[in-house]
Amino acid sequence: MSRIGKAPISLPSGVTVTVSKSSVTVKGPKGELVQEINPDITVKVEEGVVTLERPTEQKRHKALHGLYRALINNMVVGVNEGFKKELELVGVGYKAANQGNVLELNLGYSHNIFFAVPDTLTLVTETAKGQNPKVTVEGADKQLVGQVAAKIKSLRKVEPYKGKGIRFIGEQIRRKAGKTAAK
Repeated sequence: MSRIGKAPISLPSGVTVTVSKSSVTVKGPKGELVQEINPDITVKVEEGVVTLERPTEQKRHKALHGLYRALINNMVVGVNEGFKKELELVGVGYKAANQGNVLELNLGYSHNIFFAVPDTLTLVTETAKGQNPKVTVEGADKQLVGQVAAKIKSLRKVEPYKGKGIRFIGEQIRRKAGKTAAK
């Protein structure tokens, strides 16, 4: 992880980073993110470049060095460009609709599922004729986008025989062979 930690983070225009005692705040066009930092790691912002330094070469400090560098880089990318996860619902009669940040899913259960998404994320559903319904989760916080997308996916896991369920777009599903007919 030490090689990752040594790499500087260049700030795009419109993104500002402020460092306090134990936290780093990143502001940009897509929002503001705050990350708590271990006091052993020092963060410096100079001339549009963020660098991180560790006090010793201990394994723990090397790991924290790389971790916080990656987290801060994800924050910079998030407030500048944002992150997006796209899911598709594969199955007969599966539907998705949203009113604001409440997602309504019909996944073949006896009832519809209503899933509330945090206000910092945006939710888009689209249903085209002849195609599977799609749900897009967008936001500045990479961890939150991934967590919400994974939670939506867990509502109907992909089964290995027919491939029905919620999956990420482009995800490869391992299929199993079904029963063979007796002769």
